[in-house]
Amino acid sequence: MNAPATADLPVVVIGAGPSGLAAAAHLVEYGIEPLVLEAGATAGAAVREWSHVRLFSTWGEVVDPAAEKLLAPTGWTRPAPATYPSGGDWAELYLQPLADVLGDRVRTGARVTGVSRAGRDRIVDADREQQPFVVHVEHADGREERLLAAAVVDASGTWTTPSPAGASGLPALGERAAAAHITYRVPDLKDPAVRARFAGRRTAVIGTGASAFTALAYLADLAKADDGVETKAVWILRRGISGSTFGGGEADQLPARGALGLAAKAAVDEGHADAVTGFRTEAIERDGDGRLVLVAEDGRHLDAVDEVIVLTGFRPDLTFLSELRLGLDERLQAPLALAPLIDPNQHSCGTVYPHGHRELAHPEQGMYLVGMKSYGRAPTFLAMTGYEQVRSVAAAIAGDLEAADKVELTLPETGVCGGAGLFDAPESDQSGGCCTPAPQLVPLTVPAAIPAVTAAAAADEAPAGGCCGS
Repeated sequence: MNAPATADLPVVVIGAGPSGLAAAAHLVEYGIEPLVLEAGATAGAAVREWSHVRLFSTWGEVVDPAAEKLLAPTGWTRPAPATYPSGGDWAELYLQPLADVLGDRVRTGARVTGVSRAGRDRIVDADREQQPFVVHVEHADGREERLLAAAVVDASGTWTTPSPAGASGLPALGERAAAAHITYRVPDLKDPAVRARFAGRRTAVIGTGASAFTALAYLADLAKADDGVETKAVWILRRGISGSTFGGGEADQLPARGALGLAAKAAVDEGHADAVTGFRTEAIERDGDGRLVLVAEDGRHLDAVDEVIVLTGFRPDLTFLSELRLGLDERLQAPLALAPLIDPNQHSCGTVYPHGHRELAHPEQGMYLVGMKSYGRAPTFLAMTGYEQVRSVAAAIAGDLEAADKVELTLPETGVCGGAGLFDAPESDQSGGCCTPAPQLVPLTVPAAIPAVTAAAAADEAPAGGCCGS
C-alpha cells in the first residue's frame, strides 16, 4: 500500500456475508475505512436463503473476534457458545447487528459487475500498481456507479453458482429444460408449499457431501411423518458405498457433522432412500408421463422421478474479475499457494495448514479472494477459516506484516480421509483412506435433534482438509 494515489480511498469488500463483514470489522480495527458492497437486499442475503438449515458448528465457532469487539459497546452478547444456530439465527442475531454497527459502510442492493485498475486493463503493465482499483457497481434501481478503492477483498462466496448435475462438470443434457423440477438447494420441508412438492413423490438426490446428507435426512423425516403417503428418495453416487461414504461418524471432531452422516445412513438402512452407485449423470430425459429419467454415462436409465435435488458443490463466479491478474489453480480455481493445502484429490480429513495473506495473494497486488470463494471448488471450508483469513489480510493491507504472518489455525478433524478425486478412482484403488472408520448406525431424529448444514450453503461450513497425521 505504498501508492499515494490510493491512500485516502476505502478498501472495497465484496459481499456482506460472514467473511465479508468480518473483514470490514478487522479493517475498522486498523483504522482503515471499508466499503462493503452486497448484491442482496440485506446483509447475509445468501445465508438467509438457507435459514431453515442448522449449522454443525456452534455459536462459539461462528462469531469473529473483531466483530464481537465491535458489537460489544452496543450491548450485544453472543448466544450460548455451545448451542447450534440455524442459518436464520446466524443472519438475524449476528450478521444483521454487525452490519447495523458498520452502518453506511455497508451498501445493500449493490452488485459488483467488474473490477479493474483505473485506466489499465489486464494487458497494461505501465504504472499498474500505482493505480487504484476501479469497481463497477449496478444498484437495485438500475443505476450504475464507478468507485475507486485502495484494495479489494472479494468475499462474495459461491452460493449463486452451484455446480450442475452432469458428472463432467457441465449441465447434463436436458438439465436446463427440466429446471422447473430441479433444485440446487436443500429444500425447506417446513414450508407447506415446498413440502407439497416432495411429499408422496419420488426424488433423486445427487451428491455426497453434507448438503446431500441433509436432504436425505429431511426426506426420510418427511416419509416417516406422512403415514400412508409414500415419499421416496433415490440417492445418486458417482462411487460405491464404503466406510467413508457417510463421513466420520463419532470420529468427527464436530459431533453434529458426524451425526449428519449417520442420519443419512439411517435413511438408507431404513428404506427411505435407495442408493444407486457408480452413476455419472449424462442426461435428464422425460418419460411418457413427463416425469424425469436420469441417464448415466454408461447408458443406464433409472426409474422415473418427480423431482431432482442437485447438491454437487459450488464454484466461484470469476466473470467480474476478468480484467484482474489472478493466480488461480487450474483444478480448483483457488489461489495457487492455497490450492495444494485443500485439494480434494489429495486429502479431505485432518486439518488445513495455517494460511493467510501470502497464500491468498495474487499477481494483482492488493486483491484478495477470501472466505468460501478462496477455496474455489474445494468443499472443505469452515467459518473459522474465513475469519482467520480476513484477520491476516486486513493486517497485510494495514502494513502490519508481523501480525499478518502470525497465522494460527487449527480446524477440527472430520474423522474420514480421501477426497473427491480419490473417491472417483476405480473401485480397486479405493482403500478408504488413512483413518476411515466404519460408520455406526445410531437412533437420530432429523431435523429436531441434529444440527445440520448444507456444506456450501453456509459458505463457511464443510469438512476440514488434511490427512489425519496431526
